[in-house]
Amino acid sequence: MHTIAALYHFTRFEDPAALKPALLELCVAQGVKGTLLLAHEGVNGTIAGPRGGIDAVIAHLRALPGCGDLEWKEAHSETPPFPRMKVRIKREIVTMGQPDVDPQARVGHYVEPQDWNDLIRDPEVAVIDTRNDYEVAIGTFDGAIDPKTASFGEFPAWWEANKDRFHNKKIAMFCTGGIRCEKSTNYLLGQGVEEVFHLKGGILKYLEDVPAQESTWQGDCFVFDARVSVGHGLRKGPHMLCHGCRQPILPEDRDRPEYEEGVSCHHCFDRTTEDDKARFRERQKQLRLAARRRLP
Repeated sequence: MHTIAALYHFTRFEDPAALKPALLELCVAQGVKGTLLLAHEGVNGTIAGPRGGIDAVIAHLRALPGCGDLEWKEAHSETPPFPRMKVRIKREIVTMGQPDVDPQARVGHYVEPQDWNDLIRDPEVAVIDTRNDYEVAIGTFDGAIDPKTASFGEFPAWWEANKDRFHNKKIAMFCTGGIRCEKSTNYLLGQGVEEVFHLKGGILKYLEDVPAQESTWQGDCFVFDARVSVGHGLRKGPHMLCHGCRQPILPEDRDRPEYEEGVSCHHCFDRTTEDDKARFRERQKQLRLAARRRLP
């Protein structure tokens, strides 16, 4: 059984690149795989591996400057969720493109999962899903507003174009694990919105803590690992990934005429060129050959 740890923490790293070698070396030595992003504003990522390996990496991260209270969320998988380990240096650990946004200065009011339903049922509260459009498409909360953004960096422009809709409203925001809301709630506070709330621990914590019979969540939650989606109790969902566009699809979508394994699905068939498809077919061919070579 592989332990999966999803984490983020905002703190000030003076030289994030200097932290990379020791962190990567430890992960490899402990059999931990996944992706960790380091930036001047902190750390973000999801990793998976044996129990002892995850414990060692978490201990290392919590020993970094300002990370003593780093929190993480765990799940488990019978199959390895990631093929390799990557530690990347980024400008931001979640890209919003707003240099004045600082989650360490202030954020919205945290709402515990068990209190979330009461908040979003309030008619004076507007509930906004801050995730990307393809994530929202497979699941969201009852009554949540979908900004239909392709990336988090589009959220400020969406807010500017739609802010008059929310005059005198309380704003409740949510995302997968909570990191986008750290930035989006700080952004709205900076825009003059007075009452801003966000779901503590994100959708993942809600699905873990709130029983299905009490839930206002509909559908599945997209996750950035081999599970692709999870439902209540963080059980693996039915989705798989189209490796042509990296969007989630259902098993029955493989029967659609646009689907070709590793090449295209109904989401991307008309958005890629024949050269793209030829390149994807060659990639898929090489993956099949590599898989055959690994067989005994």
